[in-house]
Amino acid sequence: MLSILSLNFSRFRPSAWRRIHLSALLWPLLAVAAGVAVTCAGVVPLLRPAGFSPGSINPTLLFDLFSTAGRWLASAIAFMSATGLTILTAIGITAVIAGVYGLIAGWKHVVVKEREIAFDTLPPSYDGYRIVQLSDLHIGTYRFDPRVVDRIVGRVNALNPDLIVFTGDLVNRSPDELEPFIPALSRLKARDGVVSIMGNHDYCVYGNFKTQRERVEAIHRLQSMQRDSLGWRLLLNENMTIGRDGQRIAIAGVENAGKGFVDHADLRRAMRNVDPDMFTIMLSHDPCHWRNEILPDTEIPLTLSGHTHAMQFRLGPLSPSRLLYKEWNGLYRDGNRLLHVNPGTGSNVPFRLGAWPEINLLTLRSEK
Repeated sequence: MLSILSLNFSRFRPSAWRRIHLSALLWPLLAVAAGVAVTCAGVVPLLRPAGFSPGSINPTLLFDLFSTAGRWLASAIAFMSATGLTILTAIGITAVIAGVYGLIAGWKHVVVKEREIAFDTLPPSYDGYRIVQLSDLHIGTYRFDPRVVDRIVGRVNALNPDLIVFTGDLVNRSPDELEPFIPALSRLKARDGVVSIMGNHDYCVYGNFKTQRERVEAIHRLQSMQRDSLGWRLLLNENMTIGRDGQRIAIAGVENAGKGFVDHADLRRAMRNVDPDMFTIMLSHDPCHWRNEILPDTEIPLTLSGHTHAMQFRLGPLSPSRLLYKEWNGLYRDGNRLLHVNPGTGSNVPFRLGAWPEINLLTLRSEK
């Protein structure tokens, strides 16, 4: 029986927020100070009337000084009232258009990103092994346009993967969301099947359940639907092995781990009976688990995560996710061990801008 599920927000420590606020304010304040210094040094001399010198101040010269400064200020205000208004209007129109696109189409603009990852510990028979990673489908959001799920399934199958992994958050709040999409998701095909894990949303903590018992029953129902209706191999602090040409690799999966969210991860149990020398891929929904436990306690070479969504907003390298997560999107390395974070194939609200939903194709390479 699952333990009582609860949420806490220890991730958002006051000290962390103070650091964020200070770092956000420091550079603007320095820029303003520098601007004032340069302005005073460069502009004030231009405002001085002819014949002005220290010690010669009299009411007439003082009036001339303020009069000249006033004319300069009026000219600056006139310039800003025209040019500045035009600039602000252009920025506002651009932001509105981008926001509308994010609401209407951005969350459905699914992209495929391919990466090759090399390991000197990968068995040679797995050189070229193709893994499709999906994450954070939040399938209930697709009720606004169910056709997108069909397109995702079609694009994944067209990649002809050896293995499909799903790294958590299949639903938003309830297993009821999954019912209409069972026919589509059950068509996902890979030579070695589909392997999945639980994300924080999959524990139904955001649903409207009258009792804890109802919530636990909903969790069990969602797990059964993945196994029986979709035909996925759900790993709950478990592992499995895949064989090819007499060589094997292990796929391990932990339940959701992460401070501030539901935490049922048991890394030791997930790695039970796995040969330490066997190449292992760990599935863990929250990328924070990689640094918190996987790196210090294991030698696992590759971890696949999701969870961050890149906050569903990104402008180049900038995203609000950078404030909360050290690893939030793409590939990260620590020595010879790697973490890949999928920024979400779906969306928990129908909006994305810049941080488009992703299907990841990871091709493993052996350096032997």
